[in-house]
Amino acid sequence: MIHVYTGNGKGKTTASLGVVIRTIGAGKKAAVIYFDKGGTHYSERTILQKLDIPYFAYGRDRIDPVTGRFDFSITDADREMGEMGLKKAHELIASLGYQTIVLDEINSTAALKMINEEKVLELMGQIKKESPLTEVIFTGRNATDQIKDMADLVTEMKLEKHYFYNGVRAREGIDF
Repeated sequence: MIHVYTGNGKGKTTASLGVVIRTIGAGKKAAVIYFDKGGTHYSERTILQKLDIPYFAYGRDRIDPVTGRFDFSITDADREMGEMGLKKAHELIASLGYQTIVLDEINSTAALKMINEEKVLELMGQIKKESPLTEVIFTGRNATDQIKDMADLVTEMKLEKHYFYNGVRAREGIDF
């Protein structure tokens, strides 16, 4: 099945990692591909390593180490790394070695045109045709209607209130 976790609310990555934990708990294999999430400050990667869950991170570290500000620019390097992530997704799906694969932030990466949406839709077609027993979770804001239409499950995370808007910065172990 293809899951899509999208929307402006918090919890898309967290929900997908919950499915990964369930998969591992059932004695099966899972992997995570991070799109547009370079850098080493994502705390969940420590536990993925401890649980021997393979993950692959593609993208620049967008957090300035001095100011803590986020870099919203999109560069050719971003597009190249997006393509690398797509290639890795095709490889993992074709391997048939995983019950669950998370494609974290692929929705937003496609919406921002770092990767071509048509290539994402082709990937979804590959999953349905070649890997019907693999659960693949697409996370990120702004999933397109076409991506949602091809999915078997769509969950919209709705933002109602967030401490960020009161000046609270992202907190280690909670937000990253």
